[in-house]
Amino acid sequence: MQQKTMPIPLPDTAVHPAAGTLPDEAHRPSLADQAKALYALLRERAVEPTPELSRPVFVAGQPCGRATLAACDALRHLSGVVVSRDALELGQTLVPGVALDTLLAGVAQALRDANCLRGWRDELLDVLDQAGRPVGAIERAAVRPLGLLTRAVHLNAWTPDGRLWIARRALSKSTDPGMWDTLVGGLAGSGEDLDLALVRECGEEAGLDVPDIQAREPMRTILRMQRRLPEGYQVEDLLVSRCVLPPHVRPANRDGEVMEIATVEPARALAMVAAGEFTLEAALVIADELMRA
Repeated sequence: MQQKTMPIPLPDTAVHPAAGTLPDEAHRPSLADQAKALYALLRERAVEPTPELSRPVFVAGQPCGRATLAACDALRHLSGVVVSRDALELGQTLVPGVALDTLLAGVAQALRDANCLRGWRDELLDVLDQAGRPVGAIERAAVRPLGLLTRAVHLNAWTPDGRLWIARRALSKSTDPGMWDTLVGGLAGSGEDLDLALVRECGEEAGLDVPDIQAREPMRTILRMQRRLPEGYQVEDLLVSRCVLPPHVRPANRDGEVMEIATVEPARALAMVAAGEFTLEAALVIADELMRA
């Protein structure tokens, strides 16, 4: 299902000129200023209140998320789960380990059986507490109905002559099919170091090996998204690195999840963001990049 980013008009002038006159070039906002204004509008869409009637999720006694009522209803009869008016508690008598992960696997399957999930990925993600410490691991498709925190790593890659590499998502993707994205972007798996997650995603999505990205900058967190979705609540830290790819490097997808890779001028990238052609996550990452250019 496509969560299309709604278009946002780009400002043509910082000062409204008199009727019948052309805007003074000196009064045009810079690309960085336009990107900053656009980022502020995108951020309003990316940080939303928790869904109404949702309930706090506790895993092994630690606050970890926010569950939909549908998820609570699907889990209320599962052993090791306690559903009350105030919370959804998973494994309240357990500690991190095999028994808790087994329970979380049962939780994911129960949500699947109740049609609360969008697809099934056979990928495990960490269940993180409020301090970002792993408590357990759960099927990736189950994180949104439970409002669990995820961590997405992105790479903004540039050509030596100042064009931005971007990738278009395959039409077979379950979320945002056919939309434009950062060249590299994906979630860190369970127990996976964030920098190694970025290296893995670079290889899978863009065919970039370690020597190709050795000049990348350290990753930084730009935003914690908190967005309502049809299947639940997306709580996601957006982390990004940037680098200039060597002139001879030509990214090429390896995992079948990208249908096109291209380069665009910065002004064109910003116009595409404003037109809603990028996923919201990518739009935020690219706008942040361009306002720092």
